[in-house]
Amino acid sequence: MPAYKDTERGTWYCQFYYVDWTGKRKKKKKRGFPRKKDAEAYEEEFLKKGSRTCSMTFGSMVELYMDDMRPRLRATTMRSKEYLINLKILPYFQGLQVNDITPAHVRKWQSELLSKDYSPTYVKTIYNQLSAIFNYAVRYYGLRENPARVAGSIGKKKAQEMNFWTVEQFSKFIECVPKFPARVGFSVLFWTGLRIGELLALTLEDIDLEAGTLTVNKSFQTIDGKEIITEPKTPKANRTVQLPRKLCDMIRQYEDALYEPQPDDRLFPFTKYYFHHQMNQGCKASGVERIRLHDLRHSHASLLINNGAPVLSVSERLGHEDIETTLRTYGHLYPSTTDGVVKKLDDLMP
Repeated sequence: MPAYKDTERGTWYCQFYYVDWTGKRKKKKKRGFPRKKDAEAYEEEFLKKGSRTCSMTFGSMVELYMDDMRPRLRATTMRSKEYLINLKILPYFQGLQVNDITPAHVRKWQSELLSKDYSPTYVKTIYNQLSAIFNYAVRYYGLRENPARVAGSIGKKKAQEMNFWTVEQFSKFIECVPKFPARVGFSVLFWTGLRIGELLALTLEDIDLEAGTLTVNKSFQTIDGKEIITEPKTPKANRTVQLPRKLCDMIRQYEDALYEPQPDDRLFPFTKYYFHHQMNQGCKASGVERIRLHDLRHSHASLLINNGAPVLSVSERLGHEDIETTLRTYGHLYPSTTDGVVKKLDDLMP
């Protein structure tokens, strides 16, 4: 498995033969590696991918899986799948050899996933995607068993009953939250429907108080104990949200109190634990029944629907990938129009 020095470019390249899926022998050449061992590693991994065994890395298996799925799925479905895999699965498993991934690895990943403030249905969706990749490896690349299946499923197929706060409950709660930064953060969550990761990733340059808008283009995550900024949950989560005037005033007051803020500084340089703790204190002092941080997003959706917002407006404001997601999640909150439709049909009949 030799690698060669490219004297003109000052880099390394590999050149080798392989047999493609049709049985034809082909030549492969790849340039631009900074080190000799990088070129050798590329050749080794490429040949493993073509060997139809699971000695390749999980990252390589995902590439094969995605190439296989791409022509079989709608573009929007494929894009959502890629986002989910890249954000929630690859950071944990990418460099591991597929053969070496055990149920214990998966259980540790599950524990990390369950520690976050995700809905049970979203957790189930992520788990199902990981299991689908391993099923693909079992069926087509000889993996002995699916370690995700052995580890056991997590999450729920159907959403649990949602908890909401009314405006009156939120107002009672927010008055009893001890810290001003937390009061502002909770207010943004309640009056915009942002996800907690989106809130924690906001920077000063994402807020335009003159225009009364907030731009969502990233999310704050904790992976393996490391705090990182990632892409939003889905492509449609990239959005601009209009802000109520009183919320703009509150954010302006908060920004004015910051010490020498920079445009790319996080507006809320805290963790979810900080907001969990502040919510516990606020609920205890106010007597309002505690809900999850994510339920503030549900509360915002309920507020919009109860005030007559069309489903498309709700979907766009929440950053759902499609209207079906909004209807699946909140459709039961919309009043039935069956009686009105039948009445109109009665009126039209001669």
